[in-house]
Amino acid sequence: MMVSAAASLAVLAACGKQAPPPEPERYVRTLVLAPQSTGLQREFAAEVRARVESRLSFRVAGKILERRVDLGSVVKPGQVLARLDSQDLMLAQEAAKAGVLAARVNRDQLGADYKRYIDLRNQGFISAAELDRRDAAFKAAQAQFDQARAQSDVQRNQAQYSSLIADVAGVVTGIDAEPGMVVAAGTPVVRVANDGPRDIVFSVAEDQVAMVRAAAARPDGMKVKLWTDGKAEPQPIKLRELAAAADPVTRTFLVKAELKDKNVHLGQTATVILTGTPSDNSIKLPLSAVMESQGKSAVLLLDPKTMTVNPKPVTVAGAEGNELIVQGLTPGMEIVAAGGHVLTPGQKIKRFRPPGPTAEGQAVAAPMPAPSSAPAQR
Repeated sequence: MMVSAAASLAVLAACGKQAPPPEPERYVRTLVLAPQSTGLQREFAAEVRARVESRLSFRVAGKILERRVDLGSVVKPGQVLARLDSQDLMLAQEAAKAGVLAARVNRDQLGADYKRYIDLRNQGFISAAELDRRDAAFKAAQAQFDQARAQSDVQRNQAQYSSLIADVAGVVTGIDAEPGMVVAAGTPVVRVANDGPRDIVFSVAEDQVAMVRAAAARPDGMKVKLWTDGKAEPQPIKLRELAAAADPVTRTFLVKAELKDKNVHLGQTATVILTGTPSDNSIKLPLSAVMESQGKSAVLLLDPKTMTVNPKPVTVAGAEGNELIVQGLTPGMEIVAAGGHVLTPGQKIKRFRPPGPTAEGQAVAAPMPAPSSAPAQR
């Protein structure tokens, strides 16, 4: 009995140490890498703005009586945009006119006295010192008259400043004050975009400033696509301004590019496409081909001899649509393009071949395509 029991235990122990079954061979799509030159592209949301936008304001303080334009109104040079209550300004102008009249009468009176004192001095009835005093009084009256006249001119201009007038042709893009408000001199009331060149304005982060400069140096490095154009091809633009300091709130750098097409509406949304300098060691891969291995980006590299896959670390240089631009691979390598998330290092695979109909209507495996100048999917 003891011998048979020991034999049973040995059999049970042997059964418990059976090796796990091998991983099944899975069908996956593969990709043969071909030599190519890839330029990293970045897209930025932008807006169409006027190159010159003026914030018009009154040159005097007062209460706004009326506003004659609205948002989107087209204005012409010399057009009145808004008016202030000019009653106080008109009263000041009348007071200045009265001051001019009083100064003129005083000057004329002292001038006539000075002429009589000249005759008295010639006859020897007064001294030369007295004549000099009369001369000084007349000159002071003349100066007071000139001062009053200049002040009257200023008050006349102040009365005219009660009307806000457009300097150039353009379109109203903003209203900052309404009738009934009391505004100080220089307070913005109406914003007018000048009718002229248009700019594409967008912002970039600090690490993208160098890419903007590199794209601007290329003939076709900067392009813009207006959302209203539909399927129209992007048109080239030229860099005009690049902010030297970051915005204190957003910490981004403002970029302005010249748009040749002037038949666009202000405020239109656009997409700016920047293309960097091409790199010969960069390759575009679909998103499904790149995975994470030990905290780093990697792809599964296929060994054609053993038909096994192993992770290959890569460096992701950027993204372009649904593709990633990676570095660290060599043309001619074959990688797993899809299905790599279910594979383990060293696992054997089979290439997936799309089925095709035979003459009898049966499905057979399609032959493998030969490598070409572009990445071939398998």
